[in-house]
Amino acid sequence: MRAGVVMQDEWIDVTVRSDVDAAELLGLLADPFVQGSWQDDGAIHIYWPSQHWSQDRYVRLRQVLQQMEGRGDQGLNILVQSLSHQDWNRQWAESVKPLRVGHRIVIRPSWEPVDLRPGDVEIILDPKQAFGTGHHATTRMLLEWLEDRIQGGESVLDVGAGSGILAMASLRLGATSALGVECDPVAVDCARDYGAENGFGSNLEFRCGTLEEVHGERALRPDLVLANLDRQTLLQLRDKLAQYVSRGARLLLSGILIEQEKEVVEAFSSHGALLLQRREQEGWVALELLMAESCEGVN
Repeated sequence: MRAGVVMQDEWIDVTVRSDVDAAELLGLLADPFVQGSWQDDGAIHIYWPSQHWSQDRYVRLRQVLQQMEGRGDQGLNILVQSLSHQDWNRQWAESVKPLRVGHRIVIRPSWEPVDLRPGDVEIILDPKQAFGTGHHATTRMLLEWLEDRIQGGESVLDVGAGSGILAMASLRLGATSALGVECDPVAVDCARDYGAENGFGSNLEFRCGTLEEVHGERALRPDLVLANLDRQTLLQLRDKLAQYVSRGARLLLSGILIEQEKEVVEAFSSHGALLLQRREQEGWVALELLMAESCEGVN
């Protein structure tokens, strides 16, 4: 099929035959319209809604692969296919399996029961059009951190909430309230559905809009701020995120490639938010930031 020519009710399944790391590929693409990706048996599947697929995205994908593989354009193996919504759901569902994150968090689709251990917390996520099933390293690192950082009674702000997995995990671990902010209305609808399916009530809220818009509507004083976003968006939101830190919130950032870490740390440090800890998985970095005066004596 020729790239860029699709029907509006279709999905685009781009299959890349390559040994490159799927997470690194997605990070370099930095495409907010990618709605899912999985890697298996030497192939990477990446999904776009048809209305957001274009020849420019095809060209960009080839450029990134050339950069990662270090060879010419002729050596690339890329197959572009259209899928009906039903077929996309089926393929994406088959790629999602139960996942244990950290010591206590279990994430599973509804059709895959698991044996829970004493103290486990469970979140049910059936694949939909939103990121954040917990399988990606950027999400896993924050989930693992939440096990340590949620002590009970916290107010959590999740910026770029996606599926809402971080907000829901925060509540399962003992937070009192969680607000997820997300610009994508499809993701917000999915997150609200997930919240209802997992039995959450008024303690979990998802708002559609920018952080500035939501902040302007209400006074936000979170104890913990989560932001699993790409480098560019983190830098754009630096002033607002640092403002929460200046009021005593702890800030956990993710979605940062190793080579982007220094730039992000320096940007937030210029606003008084200092690096307390870092985590690294599969070429990605997560950062924990506090105000300078809050870092003394913190472990």
